[in-house]
Amino acid sequence: MATVTLTNLCKRYTGGQSLAVDDVSLDIAHGEFMVLLGPSGCGKSTTLRMIAGLESIGSGDLAINGKRVNDVAAKDRDIAMVFQSYALYPHMSVFDNLAFGLRRRGFAKTEIERRVGEAASTLGLAELLKRRPHALSGGQRQRVALGRAIVRDPKVFLFDEPLSNLDAALRVGMRGELIKLHQRLGVTMIYVTHDQVEAMTMGQRICIMNGGKVVQTGAPLDVYREPADMFVAAFLGSPPANLLPGRFTEDALQIGQCRLPILQRNAPNEVVFGIRPEDIRIGGVNGVAPHVEAHVLAVEPLGAETIVRVALQGVTPEVLLRGPRQVSARVGEQLPLSFDLASSLLFDPTTTRRLT
Repeated sequence: MATVTLTNLCKRYTGGQSLAVDDVSLDIAHGEFMVLLGPSGCGKSTTLRMIAGLESIGSGDLAINGKRVNDVAAKDRDIAMVFQSYALYPHMSVFDNLAFGLRRRGFAKTEIERRVGEAASTLGLAELLKRRPHALSGGQRQRVALGRAIVRDPKVFLFDEPLSNLDAALRVGMRGELIKLHQRLGVTMIYVTHDQVEAMTMGQRICIMNGGKVVQTGAPLDVYREPADMFVAAFLGSPPANLLPGRFTEDALQIGQCRLPILQRNAPNEVVFGIRPEDIRIGGVNGVAPHVEAHVLAVEPLGAETIVRVALQGVTPEVLLRGPRQVSARVGEQLPLSFDLASSLLFDPTTTRRLT
C-alpha cells in the first residue's frame, strides 16, 4: 500500500490558454479508494496521468509514500494503470497477456505462474487462460486488463474510466467486482470517471473537479448532502438538484408565486433555492398543507420509482421530483407539492457557494 500526495499540482498544454490542471492538492491515504469525478475536460485524467508518470508536471509536487517522484520514470513508480481501452494482445492467450509484463521484467517461470494463477483465481479467469481475447466477452476482457495490473503487485492502482466501453449490465457487475477486489487486496486505488453512480457506489472519498480545479472532496454521501456550490449540487445526483431563483421577504422566501416559510439570517436578499428531487413530496406532509400547486409536464416511470417533471408558476426552470412507483400523475394536471425544507439548500447567486 502507499500514500499519494499532490501539492499545488499544475499542468498547461502547449498552446492552451488556461491550465488543464490548476493548483490541485490532494492527500490519498494508505489503502484508500479515491475517485476523481467531473465532466469531460475538467482535468481529472490529466491529473491521473501525471500520477502515473505519463504526463510531465508543470509545477507542484507529487509524492508517493512521502518520496517526491516528479522526475521518477513511470516504470520506476511501482504503479499499475488500467485504461478505458482493454489494450490486450490479440494473438496471445489470456495467460500470456497476464504474464507479458512479468516476463519483460525477468521474473522466474514459477513466480509468473504463481502470480498469474492467483490473479486468475481472484478475477474468475482460471477457466479462460487458454482463450484469446476475440473469444472473450467485454466484461471478461476488462477483467484480463485488471489482472494484468494485479500480477504486478503494485503500490498504487490507477483506473482511467475502465468501464466506459461496457454496456449497462456489465458496468453494474464490474463495479461490484472492483469493490470486492479493493476489499481483498487492500491497496490504494485512484479511479477516474465522469459517471456519478460509479463515484457514489465505489469511492470511499470522491474529489469533484471542474475547470482544472478541485471543487470539493469528501465522503460520497457527505458531498451529496452538503454540496459546496451550485456546480456540485447540479452535477452530483440523478436527477440533479433543482436550483430555483428566490428572494427573501420579511417573513418568507419567495420562489415564483410560491412562499416558503424560510427565514435566513446573514443571507443576501437574492438567493438560489436548492432542493433534491427526493425531497419534494406530493401532497401535504404531517398535517401541513402543500406549499404549491404545480403543472405536470411529463411523467417518467422507471419501475422502482417515477420521475415527474413539473412547472411552478413564475419559475423558469422546470422542477423534477422523484416519487414512488405508484405515482398516478398525468400530464397537464395540477399536482400539490410540499418541500422538505430541512433538507433544502441555499446558494449565493453571485459566488455560487452554499450558504450555511
